[in-house]
Amino acid sequence: MKIKFDFRVVFFIVVLATAVVGKFYTPHDPNLVDMGNILLNPSMQHLLGTDYLGRDLFSRILAGAWTTVSTSLMILILSIMIGVTLGLIAGYIGGKTDWIIMRFIDSFVAFPDYIIAIVISGILGGGTTNLIIAIVCIKWIAYARVTRAQVKVEKSKDYIAMAKINGVSNFNILIKHLLPHVFEEIVAMATADMGKVVLIIASLSYIGLGVQPPNPEWGYILNEGRTYFATNPILMIAPGVAIVLVVLSTNLLGNYISEKIRDRK
Repeated sequence: MKIKFDFRVVFFIVVLATAVVGKFYTPHDPNLVDMGNILLNPSMQHLLGTDYLGRDLFSRILAGAWTTVSTSLMILILSIMIGVTLGLIAGYIGGKTDWIIMRFIDSFVAFPDYIIAIVISGILGGGTTNLIIAIVCIKWIAYARVTRAQVKVEKSKDYIAMAKINGVSNFNILIKHLLPHVFEEIVAMATADMGKVVLIIASLSYIGLGVQPPNPEWGYILNEGRTYFATNPILMIAPGVAIVLVVLSTNLLGNYISEKIRDRK
């Protein structure tokens, strides 16, 4: 699938590049406490001011971009690996295997994603690793269902029958014939899904069940600024805008990829 550089692609690349920059460079140490410069207004030295511990807010937003985006990508990669694998198996093998996998999926679908994520995070405790586990537990399901549905349609077609007649193994049929048919749909889903994952990460961090301090993360930064919203609203506005921009960029790119897939069909 060929992707042209329209504004949606450029927007996403800019957001992604910002996250990469935040990994390697920030104007100030995002975790440096300076009690002599607490709650400063924006200035040339501190572009977004400082928080209640004197930490540079712009540096924390920039560093938090890498934390949020990299964690989201890790969650999506793991969710796709698990979901697509189980979806391929359920759709191709069918029978009792399909029934067991689908009943397991139905048990998760019965509850809202956020509730399951909060429960799992609450049981496991805070921290990036536990956050990833909690969100992967709810995000793989959609990829499994889409993959299963696509495979069930494709496996009844003549080219799959011909592959079986020619002695192609089930593994090669799954990898070389069926997986390519679901790849584009999964990519479009994952791109649009990244915004939802960012929101879940921020939500869990906001209530203390996600990324733990001193690591900068937008949801946690948002929570820290809540107490000072009346006097220093920038402490909440800045991370809030950052979250909105990432969600908007991923949704626009997801829509763009979906349009390209529809145009090809």
